[in-house]
Amino acid sequence: MSETNEKISQNDQKKEDQGPLQVEQEQAQAVYEDLETEELVNRLIERDNQIKELEKQFEEAKNAHLRKAAELENYRKRVQKERAQVFEAAKTHALEDFLYVNDDLRRTLKASEEIDVNKTFLDGVTLVANKFEEVLKKHGVERIDEEMVPFDVDLHDAMMRQKPEDEDVESNTVLKVIENGYRLGDRTIRHAKVIVSE
Repeated sequence: MSETNEKISQNDQKKEDQGPLQVEQEQAQAVYEDLETEELVNRLIERDNQIKELEKQFEEAKNAHLRKAAELENYRKRVQKERAQVFEAAKTHALEDFLYVNDDLRRTLKASEEIDVNKTFLDGVTLVANKFEEVLKKHGVERIDEEMVPFDVDLHDAMMRQKPEDEDVESNTVLKVIENGYRLGDRTIRHAKVIVSE
């Protein structure tokens, strides 16, 4: 085997024994060994500029990614909120339809107190009325039917004003509830129709 081939073989063996990083360093050293100081400085400046440009591109890509992630999260929250609002609106509309039936049952029970009605029939109506009340409570519906409380535009709809029989009653007090109102959580789904003191 010739001396040249032996050197190549030794170099190959040497490269195999060294790690890939060390091989790269030796190759880089071989490239830069013959360069003048000024050219080395220029290449380092050029390399630094490339690094800065890559870092800038990386930051821009990272910021764009974060913006997209934030937009996606905001979209998800908005869709979730809209779904909840649609569900609440549908629930409110469905419950509103039953409020009048509930009021009619309550009026029937009140009217039956003044007349002679079959007890079995009255028990059946009472049972149905109580079930309606349970369903409304289960869904968070509260009746607005208090009298002698301050008038509140968020809860009451004044049908008329009248002078109270008791002189001590303050102005703008609910004297009588003509038709019950209802609330669902913080929202009034039907205002109570009331008579208010002058």
